[in-house]
Formats: sequence, C-alpha cells, structure tokens
Amino acid sequence: MTDAPKAPESTTPAPGRAAFAFIFVTVLLDMIALGIVVPVLPKLIKSFLNGDTADAAHIVGYFGAAWALMQFIFQPIVGALSDRFGRRPVIILSNFGLGLDYILMALAPNLWFLFVGRLISGITAASVSTAYAYVADVAAPEKRAAHYGMLGAAFGLGFTVGPALTGILGDISIRAPFWGAAVLSLVNAAYGFLVLPESLARDKRSRFSWHPANPIGSLRLLNSNPRLMRLALAGLLQRFAHGSLPSMFVLYADYRYGWSLTTVSWALGAVGVAQMIVSGGLVRPAIKRLGERGTMILGMVSGIVGFALYATAPNSWIFLLAFPPVALWGLGKLQGAQSSLNSLADMAGPLIFTQLFAAAVVARGALHIPGAPYFLAMLFVVGALIVCVPMIKPVPAAAE
Repeated sequence: MTDAPKAPESTTPAPGRAAFAFIFVTVLLDMIALGIVVPVLPKLIKSFLNGDTADAAHIVGYFGAAWALMQFIFQPIVGALSDRFGRRPVIILSNFGLGLDYILMALAPNLWFLFVGRLISGITAASVSTAYAYVADVAAPEKRAAHYGMLGAAFGLGFTVGPALTGILGDISIRAPFWGAAVLSLVNAAYGFLVLPESLARDKRSRFSWHPANPIGSLRLLNSNPRLMRLALAGLLQRFAHGSLPSMFVLYADYRYGWSLTTVSWALGAVGVAQMIVSGGLVRPAIKRLGERGTMILGMVSGIVGFALYATAPNSWIFLLAFPPVALWGLGKLQGAQSSLNSLADMAGPLIFTQLFAAAVVARGALHIPGAPYFLAMLFVVGALIVCVPMIKPVPAAAE
C-alpha cells in the first residue's frame, strides 16, 4: 500500500490573486489606523501644553523626527526578521503591537508617555516594507508593478478614510480616535492570524543578519554619476518640502484659521482624495499630452503655487484653493531609490519646519510670519526645479 500524499505545509504560498487580496486588506486597515492618528496627535500634544502653539510646534517636531528615526533604524531589522521567520508573523505582531501602542497613547497621562508611544509606533510601523516583500513572494514578475501600484492606492485610501474617521470620532473626545485606531489594528492582527497565509516558503528563508541601510554607500554610488547625483538632490529637496505637510498642517490651520479637529480631519481627507485623483488618473494622460519634461515642470510649478497659497492665504477659503495645486505637485515628484537620503529628510524635515513655525509664532512685528515654513517648502521645490529640469531634454509626447 502506498502512503497517502501529505498535506501541503501551511507555509506554502496561496494563489497569487487571493494572497494579494489578503495583504491589500491588511495594508489598507493599517494605513487607516495610521491616518486616524495624524490629525489628532498635534491637538493632543497642544492640550498637554495649555494650548501654547509655539511649544506644541517644538514637541511635534521632536515627535516627528523620533518617529522617522525609529523607521530608519528598524525597517532593515524588521525586513531581516521577515526573511528569517516569514512575512506572516512579522505583519501580525506588528499590527498587534500597533494596537497596544494606540491604547497606550489613548491613556497617556503626559507627554513622556505619548512620546514613548510614538517611538513604539515608529518601530511597529516599520513592517510596511514587509508588505512589499509579501507581494514580491506571491505575484508573478509581470504583475508585480501593478500590485505595487495597488498597494500605493491602499496607502492613499487609508490616509483618506483615516482622517475622515477622526472627524467623526473626534466629536466624542480627543482620545477617541486613538481608541478607534487601536481597534482597527487589533482587528487587523486577528484578521492576519486567521486568514493571512504565509508567502515565504521555509526553504527560501535566510539567516537573520544585521544589514542596516548604509547612507555612506548610497552617497558613493550617487557621487559616481553626476546626473544621478543631481536627480537625487532634486528628489531630496522635494522630500524636504513634503515634510512641511504632515508636520505643519494641523497646527498651522488651527493657529491661522481656528480649525477644529473635525474640520482639519475632513480637510486632510479631501487632500487625500485629491492626491489619489492625481496619482491614479492624471499622471499617464499628462505624460501622453505634455511629455515627461512638461509633466514634471507642470507638477513642480503647481507645487510652488500651492505652497505660496498655503503661506499667504488670509482666510480658510483661500487656503482651500491651495489643495488642487499641491495635489498636482504629485505630477512632478521624483520617485527615487535613495531610501537613506529620504530617511534623513524625513528626520530633519519635521524639525526644520516646526521650529521655524514656532519662532515665527512668538516673533513680533515684521518677523511674525506664520507662513514661513511653507515659504521655505516653496523654495525647496524651486530648488528642485532648477536642479533637475535642465537635465531633461524636451522629447515629443509621441516618442515618450
């Protein structure tokens, strides 16, 4: 009698389409939870400081830099752990840790507890790269680009739905959004435990090794190619400019226009919708009509106009008019692989813009320019335009 065939191991990857659907839902829930926290965290920090905007700006900058630092340190470590033990346990534990962390922040009695919560959040949110590795495991090579694009859509959708949920939960209390994010993350962990299949077979796993990103190595590579160096510099300037949005938006709208948590949450949701429209529906038609160079120029000029409006808008309605051009800025953003440089910009950006805003808020007379951070962001985009556009020769749209 022959032995009955053995059942496949639980680590055998599921069919690509089904497995991708699982990870898409996981990433979407994760991004919704993160998006819930974005509008409310600066408001909670400000409440600990008796409503002092300048002090809150200082603290928000420190929190943002610390979060980015945790990402920089732990992303390669989390990636190595997923290579050793599989994607599924890393994703599940990350979501479980995020859920507990949001509970910690919801109960935080002071800024120190809240700061610890942000450090933990930076560590547990470092598993995003694992989601992309999961897709690489289950998707056919010719479908990976499309799947990566759909994951990008999950990011955009999460940061649209998340702030909108904050607008609803914020009416209950300033801490209710943290509880909402905790519930989503814990549900996500349970979903992963019950439904998400492993994508990395045991025979394809590697030993754990410490291989953090090497910024010096990246700089040496860029220095070997002047054209690549200029493009990297342009991308870095744009990354700095983008840092003014998550670090400044809530405090700035509160200080200048008196926006409540509900108003700023719905506004951020609208920003997310506009960015999804641009990235999902306008990039290809723009390149087809204007060519790569024309599209890049249009995007960067739109960003310059948008930041100028942010900096100078005398009322809420003019401020809202900046949303479309800032969204169109996405047409001109450079997508590069210099992750080490991007990480440095993500750490420095929140500090630069928030400290400048704090100084402008407490200044008197001619130096009282609350829009100074957005003027600086505008200058960064101008610099990126000057650096990269001369390198890109005009090409007929049909040839593109």
